Amino acid sequence: MSERTEWLVDRPETAPEHWYLFAHGAGAPMDSDFMQALAALLVARGVGVVRFEFPYMVERRESGKRRPPNKMDMLLDCFRAQVDRVRNELGPQALFVGGKSMGGRVASMLAQEDFEAGRVAGAVCLGYPFHPQGKPEKLRTGHLEHISCPTLIVQGTRDALGNRDEVEGYPLSDAVRCHWLEDGDHDFKPRRASGFTQSQHWQSAAEQAARFMCAREM
Repeated sequence: MSERTEWLVDRPETAPEHWYLFAHGAGAPMDSDFMQALAALLVARGVGVVRFEFPYMVERRESGKRRPPNKMDMLLDCFRAQVDRVRNELGPQALFVGGKSMGGRVASMLAQEDFEAGRVAGAVCLGYPFHPQGKPEKLRTGHLEHISCPTLIVQGTRDALGNRDEVEGYPLSDAVRCHWLEDGDHDFKPRRASGFTQSQHWQSAAEQAARFMCAREM
């Protein structure tokens, strides 16, 4: 069941031992179809899920006008505040950070400092934006080359922001594990000829994420 205030909080039927702080991507809010589906699938697997919105998305919801994402320093500060709030309000259970696309990128940039401080147990990124679309030379992987925080990236093999052939050539840390969804795009949608469906890939993503989280403690 979701509780809606500034957050969307989804709790399993029994008290969760793991919480996932789940940030949205650049263009869609915390209650997009992708975010709703993945939250529900994770809750069904025993993981508590907290969703929130970055300041520009809150403004967009209030005004009805599209806004570009805030600058990275503001996104990072917002995410830090959410980590503090989860830990203060939801207890000492293992906390994982992550998100869809941009949300996962922001989370991954904070994950190491929070992991070293014992504030988070790991990161889960769904559709990581390894580079801007059409600009594979502008990599967003520097912090992932030396990270020791356990990190799972679930990625479609034909994601335009980092496909399998590209990503397998990056010097990522051994702490980063990639799970590939065959023929999936940035939203994990495959082409019909692949024999897969987006629903199947969403379920696979949730299963991998839940296994990853439930295998780790604070």
